Amino acid sequence: MPRYLTLVRIDENNAPAGGPSPEMMQRMGELLEEITKAGVMLDTGGLLPTKEGTRVHWEGGKISVTDGPFTESKEVVGGYSITQCKDKAEAIEWASRFLKVHGEEWTVTCEVRQLDEG
Repeated sequence: MPRYLTLVRIDENNAPAGGPSPEMMQRMGELLEEITKAGVMLDTGGLLPTKEGTRVHWEGGKISVTDGPFTESKEVVGGYSITQCKDKAEAIEWASRFLKVHGEEWTVTCEVRQLDEG
């Protein structure tokens, strides 16, 4: 079965103050338990804010290193999952369910991409 990487994109500047509510975290935990029991979830995790990150860039034969935050970025990767699904439609369904766990105060995008196994 194919594997899919889902990148969770958020706008750090417009995320709810204080981060996820306890109720949202409970709903998230229940969904993660369900997807794990279904044998679909291979790995998942959230990322620390960009202010704690570093970008390493290669251009013109030179490396540059920039510490966060990355203020020019409107949308950043806030987390990821790797799933093994029967097809892309199933991966999209799980991503949609993940998005619905968030309250209306959140703006979140999931980018679902199949891993190149070849």
